[in-house]
Amino acid sequence: MNDAKKKTEDIELDERAETPEAGSAAEPTLEEAAFDEAPALDELEHLRSERDAYRDRFMRALADAENARKRGERDRREAEQYGGSKLARDMLPVHDNLRRAVEAVTEDQRAASAALIEGIELTMRELLNVFRKHGIEPIEPQAGERFDPQRHQAMFEAPVPDTRAGDIIQVMSTGFMLHDRLLRPAQVGVSSTPSGSSSSK
Repeated sequence: MNDAKKKTEDIELDERAETPEAGSAAEPTLEEAAFDEAPALDELEHLRSERDAYRDRFMRALADAENARKRGERDRREAEQYGGSKLARDMLPVHDNLRRAVEAVTEDQRAASAALIEGIELTMRELLNVFRKHGIEPIEPQAGERFDPQRHQAMFEAPVPDTRAGDIIQVMSTGFMLHDRLLRPAQVGVSSTPSGSSSSK
């Protein structure tokens, strides 16, 4: 009886020795560990790739926003400086007519209508002051200056003694600049005297 009981206890001890304790896991082999790490590495690479894509998109959006800001700033400056160019161009004939009126006045007319002539001259000066206030400056070449195609418009050519080809010989109308842009070229007559025909002074 005691021998049978002892054998039963020995069998139970052997079974407990072979059976792993509850809550303890068997140590994984090297192959199993490598197999478990592979999905983790793939997921890490995927996350890095996704991060780089988002960073690239963010940098592009940032560059686009900066370019849009610069374009907006440039458009705002141009609107401030050149937005009134059409109105200014439409006002130039008013200047021309006032100038012709002043230049056509004779001494007799000035003596007879001094107040009227003075009013026209004051209006002319006030118009020029308004032009300058808005960045409009007159181009007033003088006879003898060289023709500049960037600022002058040649209305005719004529051979004139004691001049060189390309010299301005007559000014027909004043030109105007709007800041650094040509609003209207000055209309001039230009000498066509051949080279070597002008007399030395």
